[in-house]
Amino acid sequence: MREFEVPASYTIPDDANNSDNVFRFAAETPNAVLFNVPNGSGGWNDVNAAEFEKAVIGVAKGLIAAGIELGDRVAIMSSTRYEWTLLDFAIWAAGGVTVAIYDSSAAEQAKWILQDSETKLLVIENDKHRATIDEIDAGSMPALAETLQIDKGAIDALISRGAELDDEVVHTRRKQVGAASPATLIYTSGTTGKPKGVQLTHANLYAESRSGCIELSAFVSEGQKTLLFLPLAHVFARAVALIAFDSRATIRHTADWTTLVEQFGDFKPDFILSVPRVFEKVFNSAEQKAHDGGKGKIFDAAAETAIAYSEALEQGGPGLLLKLKHFVFDKLVYSKLRAALGGQCVAAVSGGGPLGARLGHFFRGAGVTIYEGYGLTETTAAFSVNTPANIRVGTVGRPLQGHAAKIAEDGELLLKGSVVFDGYWKNPEATAEAIEDGWFKTGDLGAIDADGFITITGRKKEILVTAGGKNVSPAILEDSLRAHPLISQVMVVGDGQPFIGALITLDPEALPGWKDRHGVSADTSTETLIENEALIADIQAAVDETNKKVSKAEAIKKIRILPVDWTQETGELTPKMSLKRAVVMKQYAGEVDKIYS
Repeated sequence: MREFEVPASYTIPDDANNSDNVFRFAAETPNAVLFNVPNGSGGWNDVNAAEFEKAVIGVAKGLIAAGIELGDRVAIMSSTRYEWTLLDFAIWAAGGVTVAIYDSSAAEQAKWILQDSETKLLVIENDKHRATIDEIDAGSMPALAETLQIDKGAIDALISRGAELDDEVVHTRRKQVGAASPATLIYTSGTTGKPKGVQLTHANLYAESRSGCIELSAFVSEGQKTLLFLPLAHVFARAVALIAFDSRATIRHTADWTTLVEQFGDFKPDFILSVPRVFEKVFNSAEQKAHDGGKGKIFDAAAETAIAYSEALEQGGPGLLLKLKHFVFDKLVYSKLRAALGGQCVAAVSGGGPLGARLGHFFRGAGVTIYEGYGLTETTAAFSVNTPANIRVGTVGRPLQGHAAKIAEDGELLLKGSVVFDGYWKNPEATAEAIEDGWFKTGDLGAIDADGFITITGRKKEILVTAGGKNVSPAILEDSLRAHPLISQVMVVGDGQPFIGALITLDPEALPGWKDRHGVSADTSTETLIENEALIADIQAAVDETNKKVSKAEAIKKIRILPVDWTQETGELTPKMSLKRAVVMKQYAGEVDKIYS
């Protein structure tokens, strides 16, 4: 199949403004609980539709009083929290454009975004961000008139500033916004050259949310709850927040990934939206805990049963014996895994990277179906997604309603539809390069089956070509290896080399249990541990298993286990936990050389 299109069941109003539901919900269901927010005393308070409308109007009036005109850019540099979402809706209501800046951004990164976007007002979260912004020469950002700080009263200051204005100024302003009006600027990671500003319109966001509400209505609906922990500077989290809001689900925000299990247990979300790495960690932690407690064989058998059970659902259904085994393991294993997600989670959506069929089958078999999707910043997050009505584990689903996908002659996935952006901010050359004859060139390699399900097979720019001329996609190898509980990150190398190699980092959380099981002193350093023959054998066994999935020419011949892990803080990972390959290649060039020496 070269091309597939799904018809739309909705139209986008010409006057669409994504703040409209703030006012509609307040009028129709004023008591609907839309947010659950910290109360400042360790507890949580609900925010209903009427209260949220009042807050949005108050902040929007403050923005107008601060001089924000129609189309002006307002930047937010903050971790994921309620105020981020409040500001987003208020900026739209005031007719402005939200500029997203990752809270982990360095001064030079923030400087480029503020300069390029010509941001007029900046809202930061805390003193850390203030220090980052203070590193920038104010004269280099002539458009920036003011910086406000959330933890020093930014929201109250804006509400106070606009208190004398009549609410009608907000309604007058927001009615000047239409579907074609810009809604947000989100800058791409910029692994090569300066980051590009992706300009998304209200129509783009409306189409994303409307499609998401339709496709995921079985579990994203009024009264359901979700814990939003992805960075809101990323398009996936923004789309999730809008879909959940437009569905009148209840949202709680958090930026603390270290205590997610505890937070799941406290809030008990009905659905979760995340990147694959979180699901990998949930599985790996459960597996490691079982092995550390002497119940490894039970867990391994339960995992294989869950996978077999899920696979059988696509092949006529499980037989009696498989059903019986599944019932037993549900009591012993799966129920505990569901408890780690809060006990009420019935579904999850995964995006931002490949999940892998094995992990997808495991979670479905364990009672929490993960609906994998695919998209980019340029497609307003999800372009395709598996749904309760149409699911094929291992694929990224079918295109959203009103969208089409096709495969170019060289295997590149091309996309068209309402969620696809119109172009990069002030960058017509990059726009012309990305969009051809109305089709957006994703840079990803893929396939489309007869039913319209899309499979991503690799990244066009990441294809390695060995000295022997063999084209190798790193994704298959890396995704498989990361599924091993001892392995944290992997980068496959070999471009222009005689064979394929890999750099591997260890998961710090898995090491204490491994040391205990193998009689290795707990205070043994990672530098010493990577020379341990038993550990090397375990990693090599994972490599051998992975190599079974590819041809001999694509197989990993040699590895280097590194003494340190890669993190966002040390610069090797993006905020959505993707590898910055150019950074790793530069920082670990010596280790790569050792593979081929």
